[in-house]
Amino acid sequence: MKKAQCAASPAKSETPSSKRLRPADSPGTTSPAGKDIADILESIDKRLSSFDARLSLVEILHREFKCLRESLEFSQQQVETLAAENATLRESVKCLTENFTQLNRENKKIKETVIDLQARSMRDNLVFSGIPEAAGEDAEATVKSFIKTHLKLPEDTVKNIVFDRVHRLGPIRAAAGRPRPIVAKFGHFKEKEHVKSRGRELKGTDFSVNDQFPKEILERRRVLFPIRRGFIQKGSRAVIAVDRLYVDGQLHRDPDITPWLY
Repeated sequence: MKKAQCAASPAKSETPSSKRLRPADSPGTTSPAGKDIADILESIDKRLSSFDARLSLVEILHREFKCLRESLEFSQQQVETLAAENATLRESVKCLTENFTQLNRENKKIKETVIDLQARSMRDNLVFSGIPEAAGEDAEATVKSFIKTHLKLPEDTVKNIVFDRVHRLGPIRAAAGRPRPIVAKFGHFKEKEHVKSRGRELKGTDFSVNDQFPKEILERRRVLFPIRRGFIQKGSRAVIAVDRLYVDGQLHRDPDITPWLY
């Protein structure tokens, strides 16, 4: 019996050294609870690292967004500044256009006034065309002889005609060229009209007697002559007075044909 008890007793008793040698408490081993905590901590650490990376990205995006917003605000200010400058320029252009239009109207008015004054200064003048030219001639005597011979006015009437000035127009031409016209300024308007009325005697000849007009009015009359002819062919009564065409007593106005009337 004693041997049996002795044999069994060592299995029941634990010494301090035997406790330290348990597998669970031996160095280098981790309990399941400790492993779970380590895994959790590691997972948290990874998540924190990921969060830090995302936070850094957010901060970068925030800075870029801030820069873009500042750039957009600056661009908006530039657009507003340009819009204001554009409005100012538009107003300036509008003002300049109005001034130009006004100056153009005033210039046209002044030009028409000058043409009218020139025409008035020529109202007593007649232009005699086709009269042969001789060296050293007396232009006034040549005109009086022409009036008596070709316009068939009495000699006494011709002698009493008073001229303020008589001369040939333009520089001397070659002998074979057409003779220069003669301009005669009459001392009295009625005498000028009387001589002009005899122009019908020149029909079918190479001579002509016409009023003198400024160059601008002559160009306008050249435009009006074919139009007048067309109205006459249609049976209307058409008359040209200076640079105006009257059809059946009414002034003919057309912005395309007579722009000087507008």
